[in-house]
Amino acid sequence: MTRLNALDPNEATGRSKELFEGIKNKLGMVPNMMRTMGNSSAVLEGYLNLSDSLSKSSLGSKTGELIALTVAETNACNYCLSAHSFIGEKLANIDTTSLAEARHGKNNDEKVEAALTFAKTLVNKAGKVSDEDVQAIKAAGYSDGAVGEIVAHVALNILTNYFNNTANTDIDFPAVKAAEF
Repeated sequence: MTRLNALDPNEATGRSKELFEGIKNKLGMVPNMMRTMGNSSAVLEGYLNLSDSLSKSSLGSKTGELIALTVAETNACNYCLSAHSFIGEKLANIDTTSLAEARHGKNNDEKVEAALTFAKTLVNKAGKVSDEDVQAIKAAGYSDGAVGEIVAHVALNILTNYFNNTANTDIDFPAVKAAEF
């Protein structure tokens, strides 16, 4: 059972209504996470702005989706695992093997795997990475800017993971569950 209510986009008012209209125009629907975030237009708008900015990052959408899966699995967020598995396959055209492996920080491309490993390390160490961790990601070919983008992707996904785990958001994508810890 959900713990925070998802707003009906047809009954929303003010800034949340405006944001919902933009989301619906772009996606054709307003996903439950965004409907729930809409209880605070500041939360929804902050999420949308960071997400939009990161969609233009040097990492690309595929790596961004794979990072999202690594972080969601680490945080046991079933909503985000479901959403990013669907988005990764249907919109980013990522094969299902790569999607499954990303949940565990793995990828057949060494550079991408280094990004996933670093993302998982960030989550597991609560951001307190070591000099060696940063040296390893840079040695994999990532610039200082790209390292910052990985950190930002992790932060965005921690926001959505924590939000959905708190709200117990109804999953409106084909359901994917985190491995048992």
